[in-house]
Formats: sequence, structure tokens, C-alpha cells
Amino acid sequence: MLPLSLLNAAQNKPMLVELKNGETFNGHLVNCDNFMNITLREVYQTSADGDRFWKLKECYIRGSTIKYLRVPDALLDSVKEDQNRARDASRRGGPGGGRGSSRGGPSRGRGRGRGA
Repeated sequence: MLPLSLLNAAQNKPMLVELKNGETFNGHLVNCDNFMNITLREVYQTSADGDRFWKLKECYIRGSTIKYLRVPDALLDSVKEDQNRARDASRRGGPGGGRGSSRGGPSRGRGRGRGA
């Protein structure tokens, strides 16, 4: 499973983010980008030693500082099922499936190599 596809499916869902420095953020995912930078809303931040807490309306977290993300198990299961369905549909020749059929015209095979 690709992490970015999971993050895109996790929008508006609760998640826990732990940073490399030990701080944690609990909130709802608003947005993410290809660098895994994320924006959370309704956030509870916990210090690395666990003795201080902050409530934030919204926060932005740089992807390179993230140690791990925790998403609900139900979301993980639903994304796996969606990816399996999409994979099975492409194997059966569903939308976008099949080699060489995307630009129209017959498929040409592998070619004959150089100088043939």
C-alpha cells in the first residue's frame, strides 16, 4: 500500500502523528502533499516528555520531521479493499487496463531491435 494514497484517503479522519523529536499531535487530517507535509485541525499536541499539552486550532507539520503516523484500522482496511478491487478490475481489462490500448490503434509488440 502506498503511504500517499493512504493519506489522501485519510482526509477528515482522526490520526496521531509522532515526530522524530518525540512530540505527538492528535487531530483530523485536513490536507497532505507529495512530500508528506500535512495540515491537521483540532489538534492536541503533547511534549516529548509527556508532561505538557497544548490545544491548537490548526497546525502544519513538515513531512521530513515525521517519525510515524497512526490512522484508524477501519480506514486501513477500506483502502486495502479499494486497491484490491482496482487491481482486479485492471487485470480483467477494466478502465485503463491492457497493454498498448490507451492511445488508439493496434498494439505493436516488442519490436525487432536495432538495425532490423
